[in-house]
Amino acid sequence: MTAIFTPELLDRCISCGFCLPACPTYGLTGAETSSPRGRISLMRAIEGGSLTEDDPTVLEEASFCLGCRACEPVCPAGVQYGRLLEEWREHVWPARRRPLRLRALTYAVDRTWRVRALGLARRHARTSARSGDGPHLMLGCFERALYPQVSRSARAIAPELDAPPGQGCCGALHAHNGQLERGTQLARELGAALPGTIVTTSGGCAAHLAGVLGSNRVQELSQWLMARDPPTEPTAPPSPAAPRAPLRIGLQDSCHLRNGLGVWREPRELLARIGDYVELSSAAACCGAAGTYAILRPKDSAAVLERHLDEIADADLDVIAVVNPGCYRQLDQGVRRRKLRTRVVHLAELLAVQSREPSAWRRLAARVSRREL
Repeated sequence: MTAIFTPELLDRCISCGFCLPACPTYGLTGAETSSPRGRISLMRAIEGGSLTEDDPTVLEEASFCLGCRACEPVCPAGVQYGRLLEEWREHVWPARRRPLRLRALTYAVDRTWRVRALGLARRHARTSARSGDGPHLMLGCFERALYPQVSRSARAIAPELDAPPGQGCCGALHAHNGQLERGTQLARELGAALPGTIVTTSGGCAAHLAGVLGSNRVQELSQWLMARDPPTEPTAPPSPAAPRAPLRIGLQDSCHLRNGLGVWREPRELLARIGDYVELSSAAACCGAAGTYAILRPKDSAAVLERHLDEIADADLDVIAVVNPGCYRQLDQGVRRRKLRTRVVHLAELLAVQSREPSAWRRLAARVSRREL
C-alpha cells in the first residue's frame, strides 16, 4: 500500500502534549481531536486503515485546523506539522471534495496570465526585469490586486528592488489546500522567472518559497532590510515643529514567517526605530486569517480574531503593522467592524511614510487621528 504520509514525519510525534496550549483551535474547543496531537492521531489512524478519508471527524479536523504551525516551535521532537497537514489535505481533499470557493481561488492564480490580469487595473509596482540575480520584489497574486500600495511602498524604501509584472503565483495557496505537487511546481516556476534573491512582502509566501527554493534565495522584506541596514543606535521618528508623542505601534506576526522561518525579531526592530513599539501578548498567535481559512470558515476565523481585537482596543494603538496580506484583510475588517481608532498598515507602508520627511510623518499622525489611513 502506498504511504499517505511521509513515515519519518508521522513517526516523530511522541504525544507529549506541549503543542496543546499553543494551538488556537484547541484553545477554542478544549477538544483533543482539535489539537495537533489529536490530529496526528487521526493521521495515524488513516495511515493504518482504521479510519477512512471520508470519515466526518477526519474531514472536519482537516478543515478546522488553521495551519498556523504554532505547534512547531514548541515541539521537543521537531514534528513538521505543517508538512503533515499539507499531505493530509492532499489525500482527503481531492478535486471533488474541495469547496467551490477554494476551487475558484486556486483557479484564479493557477496561470501566470490570470495572476497578471488580477493586477492590470491596479497601480502596483512595475519595473522591467533586470538581468542578474536580483534582488527581485515578488508582487504576490492577490496582494497586487487588493493592496497594490504595498509593493509601491517596498520600492519607495528600496528602489534597487525590481518588480517585473510578468510573475505568477508562488504556489502557497495550492500547497496549503490539497494541491501540494502543483504548489511546488508553481514555486519552482517563479524561482526560474526571478533568478537569484527574491524579496517578498508576504510572510506566508516567504515560508512556502523558502521551503521549495531554499532560504538562501528567499527573504521577507524585514529580513532583507535588516541585512541591508544593520541596526546602529535607535532612532526616533522625525520631530515635527511642535512636539508630538510618537505613534503607538503594534505588530501582528505572520504565522508561517514566525513559526516556519523563525523571522520575528526583524519587523519589531524596524518598528522600534520609528515609533513607540507596543508588544501585544497575542502578536505571535494566529489572527484567524490563515490563508483561505477566513473565506472557507468565517465564523471560526472571527472567533480566533476576537482576542486580538480586544488587546488592540485595550492597548489604544495608533497603528498595528502587518507583514502578510491575509492578516491585513483580517485585521482591517475586524478593526472596522469594532469601530476602533487603530489603523491597520503593512510594515512597508509605514516605513515608506517615515522615510520621506518630517511633514509626511506629521500627516500620517494626523490621518490616524482622523481615521483616514
